[in-house]
Amino acid sequence: MHLVTISGAVRPQPKSNTTKIVEAFLHGFEEGGNSAEVFYISDRRQWQSAAEAFYGNKQILIALPLYVENIPGILLEFLSGLTPKTEDGTKLAFLVQGGFPEACQSRCCKAYLETLPGQLGCEYAGTLIKGDMFGLGMVNDKTREKMLAPFTEMGRHFASTGCFEKSVVNDFAAPEYMPEKQIRFYNRFMHHISRFFMGRIAKKLGCTEKLDAQPLVESSRRNEVKDT
Repeated sequence: MHLVTISGAVRPQPKSNTTKIVEAFLHGFEEGGNSAEVFYISDRRQWQSAAEAFYGNKQILIALPLYVENIPGILLEFLSGLTPKTEDGTKLAFLVQGGFPEACQSRCCKAYLETLPGQLGCEYAGTLIKGDMFGLGMVNDKTREKMLAPFTEMGRHFASTGCFEKSVVNDFAAPEYMPEKQIRFYNRFMHHISRFFMGRIAKKLGCTEKLDAQPLVESSRRNEVKDT
């Protein structure tokens, strides 16, 4: 089986969590002698080749990060330029990764993705969802390998089935909702610790303002004072 994978991540490859996940997934997929090729939408120079691969192959996987409950705008732009296939037989599957730990956060995106195969002249081959991936690029190698190992296993599964089976992906996506007990524990004990570490991460990424800054609100208040 040959799999064409299209990464819809906005970040360039070295900084993309989606890239790391795709690499782990394809490692498992190719173990049995299957082949794969990957195109990165973040590089517009690859768009023409990605479109040609879409038209010329029957097994397509689109991998993407969750953006504001749905797909990144750059991926939507690419997909809008595709012409629906006229021949039957192409299977289109999706892999969605996000920072939120609860699978429910990705369900709106999944519902939208389910409509795309029909619009592109393809068959729907399922959607793999996994959250809590925000820190993938910030942890040490050992922890990263542990986080990516389940994707390698899902690559093996996809190689044997050619699709993402509903029962399997639902188990993979868990938890659907965080337990109330865990939420209460976080709110009581972990909130301030998490805030501290998020602040450190923000500084490393170049953030110079407080995480809870509300510039638009503050600007509005200043204008109100001037008016009075």
